[in-house]
Amino acid sequence: MDGYEEASEDPPTHLYPTEQKCTHGKTMWNTIKQHFESHPERLRVARVLVENGLSAKNCGIYLNEIEIPPVRIARVAGVDRRTVNETLNAIEANPDLKMIFSEIRPAGASLKEIAKHLKLSVLEIAVVDPKAHGILASSAMILTQGGLGIRQAIVDDPELSPEPKLTLIVDEKIPGELIPQLLKIEGVAKVSVS
Repeated sequence: MDGYEEASEDPPTHLYPTEQKCTHGKTMWNTIKQHFESHPERLRVARVLVENGLSAKNCGIYLNEIEIPPVRIARVAGVDRRTVNETLNAIEANPDLKMIFSEIRPAGASLKEIAKHLKLSVLEIAVVDPKAHGILASSAMILTQGGLGIRQAIVDDPELSPEPKLTLIVDEKIPGELIPQLLKIEGVAKVSVS
């Protein structure tokens, strides 16, 4: 998808807005990649921060107000603790990176993995063009007209995810007759229900 070049550099993630712009009209991930392109190990650290919604401020890492030890990030990123600290120093020294990482927050808990236990349905919609407009609105309208309520919507960022999709957590079982309607939405490639 657009902006995705190598799986090792672009994080598969979700919960981020599609066109979050930074300085000079660049998208968020392109700004981060540009600053860390000569240090792939630091880019891996940045990737872990972004995909988990972790902020970096005052040379520390935070999940909202909970401080995360650098050694934990190092393990997940496959680097040493020193690399995490170097990444944090680079973020602190660069105004563009500091602006991004000091304000990033997790989008909240995903119900996808526990939907079955809560007797909810999961609808995943793969798209032809991740920048197509109206897929979320059209899907929501079809579900609403079918008498279903949406508990949660998760939209993968096409810049950060190799195969972005729309995930809707629905409060009841999705009737089979709605699937063909969902497939008729312009830009929808595939629909799966669990």
